[in-house]
Amino acid sequence: MTDHFFSLFTDYPPLAILRQLMAIAACVLGGIGLSRWLRGMFVITGDEHQSFMQIGVKSFARVLSPLLALLLLTGAYYGMKRLGHPVSLWEIIFPLAVAQVSMRFVFYVLRGIFVKDATVGALLHLSEKVIAVLVWICVLLWIVGLWPDFVDYLDGTTLPLGRHKVSLLTVLQAVASVLVTLIIALWIGAVLENRLMKFSSMHSSLRTVVARMTRAVLILVAFLVSLSLVGIDLTVLSVFGGALGVGIGLGLQKIASSYVSGFVILLERSMVIGDMVAVEKYFGKVTQINTRYTILEGLDGIESVLPNELFVSNPVQNYSLTHRIVRLSTQLTILYQDDVETVLSIMEQAALGVQRVSQQTAPQALLIKIGADGLDLELGFWITDPENGRLNVISDVNRAIWKAFKQHGIQLAHAKRDIRIMDERSFRQSVPQENPDRPNENNSRTMRGT
Repeated sequence: MTDHFFSLFTDYPPLAILRQLMAIAACVLGGIGLSRWLRGMFVITGDEHQSFMQIGVKSFARVLSPLLALLLLTGAYYGMKRLGHPVSLWEIIFPLAVAQVSMRFVFYVLRGIFVKDATVGALLHLSEKVIAVLVWICVLLWIVGLWPDFVDYLDGTTLPLGRHKVSLLTVLQAVASVLVTLIIALWIGAVLENRLMKFSSMHSSLRTVVARMTRAVLILVAFLVSLSLVGIDLTVLSVFGGALGVGIGLGLQKIASSYVSGFVILLERSMVIGDMVAVEKYFGKVTQINTRYTILEGLDGIESVLPNELFVSNPVQNYSLTHRIVRLSTQLTILYQDDVETVLSIMEQAALGVQRVSQQTAPQALLIKIGADGLDLELGFWITDPENGRLNVISDVNRAIWKAFKQHGIQLAHAKRDIRIMDERSFRQSVPQENPDRPNENNSRTMRGT
């Protein structure tokens, strides 16, 4: 086998080998140049009405260079063969080019599935390196002619599986078929999800539901197809389905409930991404709605991962379900001698001067109670951006009121208590003394009861 590999170089004159190397180099450089030229033609300019070809060329850029080089190599192969020139080195360059295109395409598919925010994780990088090493080992075995021997070795190595023995080659083929079908299903699901999310005419919740259900159906179909390719009888799934039902009824009830609740939330549209909601002790902006959990980003920047069951089984306050107007209030107490009408007007004007206070719905100051220490007032005002916080705008309104009170000489009331320090004689004179001859009322009642 290896003699054939070396004969590719030794059976031809040096000039013929040099001619082949030059043709191969020209094809590779031509592929790189063509890919750059195409990417330069289809530059993404940020226009929303771009063609599918422009977006496809940019996302397919990693596969474009080796693919174009492979096409040029194929054309050069048939051209040189037609002209009568030797093409022995193509037996080496073809496996290398096909392997490069295949790896780039697999990496492109994996990144389309697992990369969401243009950041490639360390695990994906490691997976790409492992795949590259395995592919190049297989290509090397193919080039030197050891691939048939390697396949025979895998086929001859058996693994005990119960009362049967399965060859290592069969196991690897089964694993590869399952992985390939699942990856294809996930990739198609990711592509469809990206397309659905761009349909502005469809509600965002409905788009999410359709995308999630489509991906689930594709994964189920891929799983069944992979089992059929491996040779597993699908009737065994009835036993697995029964075990899964028992597991859901016992230990997976919460998880199943969260998944069902996720679809309920998305279909009802009772809560969408961007809403300000409060459930139990959590308050924040909805940033993600997944099939199992929802992420709330609090005003302090902390993200809370909450199961969807929490939003279905508990009362939820949605501050932006039908509108984004939220009422806030602040309370204070003034002295009795201040004019109430003047103070109420000053409070309303002070709130109108705060930037975030709504000008469409005017603030309203009210006298809510005549208290023991003064007049209790409340100022209610409205904001249209609850996602920017509530305490900060209340603080701004309180500062504006305090500044206006300072300008008009209005003082806030505070509790006053008089403390008198008395000696024992004065204390006895101030406290009425009981008549010792008069029986105690409580004792009399006790005696009568007895």
